[in-house]
Amino acid sequence: MTESESTHNREHLCIERRSVLKLGVLASIAAFIPDSLEAAIRSITPEERSLSFLNLHSKESLEINYWKNGSYDEEALDAINYLFRDHRSGAVKPIDRKLLDLLYAVKTRIGSTEPFHLISGYRSRRSNNQLRHHNGGVAKNSLHVLGQAADIRLPGSSLKQLRSIAFELKGGGVGYYPRSNFVHLDVGQVRYWNQHSSR
Repeated sequence: MTESESTHNREHLCIERRSVLKLGVLASIAAFIPDSLEAAIRSITPEERSLSFLNLHSKESLEINYWKNGSYDEEALDAINYLFRDHRSGAVKPIDRKLLDLLYAVKTRIGSTEPFHLISGYRSRRSNNQLRHHNGGVAKNSLHVLGQAADIRLPGSSLKQLRSIAFELKGGGVGYYPRSNFVHLDVGQVRYWNQHSSR
């Protein structure tokens, strides 16, 4: 083996060692990254997924299995859509299934059997504009209008606990509203904000 070949082999081994070390560091970092919503749902994998709600405007309650035998139950989804309706106009829109899975993951992580208190689910564009007129904190392009957001609280659990678990799941946006006593969850881009802060 010539001196140049020996030098080349040593350089090649150094590069391989650095690559292995780099992969080890990346693996160590990944171990500390909180679970995503998808990973959390996969880790649960029950035969049924159930949710319960109390709509604070209509006073209607609902406890229902929305996932059965490996798929979403359409009748259950219809019942949830109706409960989440715009309480100002009565308009109904399909609620994003990812939002239901996010709520399910939050409930499961907390270990609560209490119903979510629903402050706001679907909002029509007109309702959203009315709220914006009276409240500067309402987003013009709110995901409530798309059926992709819910303002909630959970009896027996603090708002900080709800916020913390939603942070960990990274399922979308998390807004913390302690003065108004609710947490906003949506399945848009992952982002965080506090009451009276910009989104």
